[in-house]
Amino acid sequence: MSGPPARSKPAYRPKVKDAARLAAYDVLKAVRENDAYANLVLPGLLRERRIDGRDAALATELAYGTLRAQGQLDAVLQACVDRPLDEVDPPVRDVLRIGAYQLLRTRIPQHAAVSATVDLARVVLTAGPVGFVNAVLRKVTAHDLPGWLAQLRPDDPVDAVALETAHPRWVAQAFRDALGGDLAEARAALAADDLRPEVHLVARRMPRDELVVESGGVPGPWSARAVRLPEGGSPGDLKAVRDGRAGVQDEGSQLVALALATAPLDGPDALWVDLCAGPGGKAALLEAVAAERGARLVAVELQPHRAGLVRKAGVRDVLCADGRRPPLADGSVDRVLLDAPCSGLGALRRRPESRWRRQPADLPALTALQGQLLDAAVRLLRPGGLLAYVTCSPHLAETAVPVLDVLRRHPGLERVDARPLLPGVPDLGDGPAVQLWPHRHGTDAMHLALLRLGS
Repeated sequence: MSGPPARSKPAYRPKVKDAARLAAYDVLKAVRENDAYANLVLPGLLRERRIDGRDAALATELAYGTLRAQGQLDAVLQACVDRPLDEVDPPVRDVLRIGAYQLLRTRIPQHAAVSATVDLARVVLTAGPVGFVNAVLRKVTAHDLPGWLAQLRPDDPVDAVALETAHPRWVAQAFRDALGGDLAEARAALAADDLRPEVHLVARRMPRDELVVESGGVPGPWSARAVRLPEGGSPGDLKAVRDGRAGVQDEGSQLVALALATAPLDGPDALWVDLCAGPGGKAALLEAVAAERGARLVAVELQPHRAGLVRKAGVRDVLCADGRRPPLADGSVDRVLLDAPCSGLGALRRRPESRWRRQPADLPALTALQGQLLDAAVRLLRPGGLLAYVTCSPHLAETAVPVLDVLRRHPGLERVDARPLLPGVPDLGDGPAVQLWPHRHGTDAMHLALLRLGS
């Protein structure tokens, strides 16, 4: 007697698309395949696919959050996979990361996170890996994030802080070094760096009070031109931003630009230069202040598309040229801003993929360029002129070291204490340079050294 007929396996059927999770996946894919910047890709996807409201908020949280936490998520996933994680197909890894992020770093219920991620896998992957995704994510549910961190905690204290705060070890070490070796404060700085940042606005050509009213934000605590938006605020919807009277700019960036503009200067004060001006935020602010004082700002930017962004920001006098060889007369400039190309370690919270993209091997080329640009800036200064050397990085190789080197090469340079130029801002360090921090000031980790060329 024959047994019952064998059941045929159900046909593979992709589920209905989940707009928010699919958008998040496509952002991760663009970052992985094209070295794209998430904060440039996602807004276009949301507009193109008409994703708004709660779905847009979820897509943003999943895309940016997953990218920001990637190393931490990978450590957990590796514990749940029986082969090296880098041998898992990249699209499958992206789906697993999105699922693990929901399970470990959001309040989405476990069953919903697993089910929705498996449905995403059915849409973006072939049939084979779907079961694998389901099995791995169910292993992830064995612990919450604190439980996994306790289980995976490395013996080395810097490694442990790096895992806990979702940063590469070398970045955690750089923060610790910049904070004088204080690992507890480095942990606080890295934890603040791992939070979703506020949106900061700058009032360029309008009173700040008007911008507060129009935006619904609150005055920034440090910069007299800053406004901080409530969570969910959309700066692109503001008329003042669209017409250039205001802009999106971290309050720390405002502070370092305004410090140069307000530093006491003997003699003429007619020509200011921003030597690496793209994309134009600091240049636009400096031009607004220069115009109020009857001075002229010249913005120099090497890359044509970035020079276009500077013009779009409202800066009138833009030179598309190499800042190492600017077409300006030596000894002719009163104030120079050198916001040097750097690793960007101070703004990782605003660039979610950058912490895993940057490598220590990037630093030698950057520091060599910083030195060349500093030499060019010094040549531009007239006797008594001021130079603000700014980096969006606290790494000592990009802050203290280049300044010491340029002082040695140019004996006529002298340091200026920058701390009095940020009135009311606490915890600026021992001087004369200034280091801002996300955990102390709610800003990016901007560094400012102010130098004067002797008369």
